[in-house]
Amino acid sequence: MKLSKPIIYEIDYSKESLNSLEEKIQNKGKKEQKVMLSYPTVYIVNDKKGSSKYSVYIGETADIKRRTIEHLKELREDWQELSDSDQAKMFVVGHEHFNKSLTLDIENRLMQYLSSVEAVENLNNRRTNPQNDYYTSEELGSIFSEIWKKLQQKNKELFPLERIIRDSAIFKASPFHKLTREQMNAREDIILKVTEAINRNKEGQLIIVEGEAGSGKTVLLSSLFYELSQLSLEESENVVLKNTNQYLLVNHNQQLKVYEQIASKLGILSKRNQDVVSKPTRFINNHSEDEKVDIVVVDEAHLLWTQGKQSYRGKNQLKDLLKRAKVVVAVLDRNQILSREQYWDEQDMLETIHEANLNNNYIHLENQLRINADKETVKWIRNLIDNGTIERIPVDSKNYAIKIFDDPEEMYKRIQKKAQNEESGISRILATFDWEYVDKRKPDDDEYWNVKIGEWRLPWNLQLPQTRKEKRRTRNQAWAEQAQTIGEVGSTFTIQGFDLNYAGVIIGPSVKYRDGKIIFDKTASKNKKAIQMRAGKNGEKMDVSDFLLKNELNVLMTRGVNGLYIYAVDKELREALKKARN
Repeated sequence: MKLSKPIIYEIDYSKESLNSLEEKIQNKGKKEQKVMLSYPTVYIVNDKKGSSKYSVYIGETADIKRRTIEHLKELREDWQELSDSDQAKMFVVGHEHFNKSLTLDIENRLMQYLSSVEAVENLNNRRTNPQNDYYTSEELGSIFSEIWKKLQQKNKELFPLERIIRDSAIFKASPFHKLTREQMNAREDIILKVTEAINRNKEGQLIIVEGEAGSGKTVLLSSLFYELSQLSLEESENVVLKNTNQYLLVNHNQQLKVYEQIASKLGILSKRNQDVVSKPTRFINNHSEDEKVDIVVVDEAHLLWTQGKQSYRGKNQLKDLLKRAKVVVAVLDRNQILSREQYWDEQDMLETIHEANLNNNYIHLENQLRINADKETVKWIRNLIDNGTIERIPVDSKNYAIKIFDDPEEMYKRIQKKAQNEESGISRILATFDWEYVDKRKPDDDEYWNVKIGEWRLPWNLQLPQTRKEKRRTRNQAWAEQAQTIGEVGSTFTIQGFDLNYAGVIIGPSVKYRDGKIIFDKTASKNKKAIQMRAGKNGEKMDVSDFLLKNELNVLMTRGVNGLYIYAVDKELREALKKARN
């Protein structure tokens, strides 16, 4: 059945324009009158502030005139600004299939999309309303796309192409994603545990959320943090969490940028509260054990340090956070620990998780959400990483592409082609850290630090020059989002925590295949963070390179959503992979 088109009106945001809109609709046919005046509608109030920056409010209502007049009278700061502006506009969106659940889902998806638009500086709504299944829920995607296309015709700056939105790192970490049942249960479980801890004035409470790469940890954490921030507001019905303070920490520069933008757009980060999103070291140095904060949420908690480094003088960042917060929610994956200063003694890690489990504070995410592949394909990838075995590559019923290459240049050309295809989304080349790279200086004999294989070469990440204008445009973008990075090779330090549509992975000489097993050769790695010895609990020197190099491979091999292209430098590994594809 062909769906009808949405009906969209754009008016000035004022009582007079609203009256004119009502008169205009009254002169339309009975069907349009019914859709716009009797059915629920979605509205988008937007105010252009200065050069290409917007303040936006999104809502839904069963009576657009009454609701808008209520807003125009409201004294809340965000509404007052919109009411006082003589440039504010309002889009009113209707559709003959709109019901309460569908309009709430459209409202939520508009929040998700518009929070990812570069031109949007502030976005207001103060709730998330994703709905469970309902009669017309299968129509959500197609109706929303038609609404977005029609809005784009009216304002390309505020409503860019859908594919541009969906490729952005902010979109992928948005708190407005519709959670899976597993994620929803985990979020509600955590909120209950946090509420109980605050209510009973418990301190040093640790809640651990664990899951493999691509299990939806970041989306869960983003949704949790936003929900906690809303529950702390004055108008919140949750008396226990009202006026609590919460912080989001991440030890990863690229991911930190994303969270800072989300927090800024949604009004969580303000001039009065600038460190609500920050790195763990900064938080630890700025907060004392005597004045504990309420809640700390840590993404990529496997990146927390377990020894002193730079301005951090402690011995374990997680333990120091627990001394400074009543509740710490740590989201982690042990298989993504990448450097010696993040390494946990296995017994200590097991004891920490066991204690959380005993306190009923341990949640494990089982589902694989990143890789758009069937179970056999996921199993093949996990066997290669976890067990070092290379089985026959399965034929994927979902068309997830695993391709093995003889030549890095050929793989690079294929990734370039994917990157140029607008339907394919972002695709990039990645590599194990097996080629020299010093980010503070240039090499003596070349313009860039390069990944070199025979005559083929490509610069390591974050080196290609940009014009001043390009730098301004991309300053808040993650590495893979920047156009010039198709000419670079990404490392774990730029790609961890993010996904690609197609990932071309160069497995360097530190990963070898001998006697039917993958082994790791630290003498071929340039990753000092992984191959240098670290001190154990009793001061003895420990070699943890096998563990860390395996995790490096894990991060790279699990980035692709729709495909994984592989070139292996080691001849025996390359031959084993080629044999597996036949």
